Amino acid sequence: MHRRQLILSGLAATAGASGLSACATGGGQPASDPAYPIASDQQAPAYTADELVAAGSRELGIAAEALGGAIERIFADNGDRPTAYIAGEEGAGAAGVGLRYGRGALHMKDLSASQEVFWQGISIGWDLGGNASRVFTLVYGLYHPDMIYRRYPGVEGTAYLVGGVGVNYQRADGIILAPIRTGVGLRAGANVGTMAYSRQRNLLPF
Repeated sequence: MHRRQLILSGLAATAGASGLSACATGGGQPASDPAYPIASDQQAPAYTADELVAAGSRELGIAAEALGGAIERIFADNGDRPTAYIAGEEGAGAAGVGLRYGRGALHMKDLSASQEVFWQGISIGWDLGGNASRVFTLVYGLYHPDMIYRRYPGVEGTAYLVGGVGVNYQRADGIILAPIRTGVGLRAGANVGTMAYSRQRNLLPF
């Protein structure tokens, strides 16, 4: 009799532990990882305006005074400091429908080395001409480098002359990109389109 009571007590304890485990994981389902990013992930060292002016003037090859005005305007528009920047170059052309391809390096303060990134996009609008540009892109809301790889819709107005400068915004899922472009060529117009950032070069701009 004593042995039977011990067996029954053991079964009851096992059943109780199983019930507690089921409650902890939501009715017996395994707990899933939270969708990225979560609140605790939303931390990354930010760049000051002076740091970006120094880096941007070096990458774009223009005077700090000329770049400072553009960066000052971007800071005022977004009310915060960027957590990353991309330095690179691109080529683009349009005759109603436009294509753009670029390559650069993503920099974050807590990265031990820069991370390569490619971008390609398509646009449509009143837009004609072509240009080759060096690009310095301020990135807001990026807390992990892999978050950059996605598609960003954007609206762009351009007026590229020889030595022209242009700025526009691209936004997706809380991330804001503000490319600053300097380059050579002749291009004028306005367009709407999308830009996809990827780990490798894609010929299709979609």
